[in-house]
Amino acid sequence: MRLLGNLIWFVFGGVFIAIEYFIASFLLCITIIGIPFGIQTFKLGLLALWPFGKRVEDLEYSGGCLSVFLNVWWIFCGGIWICLSHLLLGILFSITIIGLPFGKQHFKLARLALTPFGKKIVKI
Repeated sequence: MRLLGNLIWFVFGGVFIAIEYFIASFLLCITIIGIPFGIQTFKLGLLALWPFGKRVEDLEYSGGCLSVFLNVWWIFCGGIWICLSHLLLGILFSITIIGLPFGKQHFKLARLALTPFGKKIVKI
């Protein structure tokens, strides 16, 4: 089921979402200040490419004060808009029974997009 879900996700938009995240990651990594944000955007891109069979977990140490500071900075610099776009897509996909698994994946991406620092992606 994971393979089929990932293939359908990839063909019907997952590849475009991932490419956008990878381009943003590359552009953020050009500057020294943007490197931490570029790494988190790359993490979002990897999850957006093949989301089925993965889950988002908090790190054991969560990064401390620096993680909280970077998450707040991330939210104000665009994380809220990325999260809202994934929430909107998740709601739209969840209208039909066929779209429920894809809506669930967008909700997972929204959770990571809001606060990516102090999180890790784990295969199920």
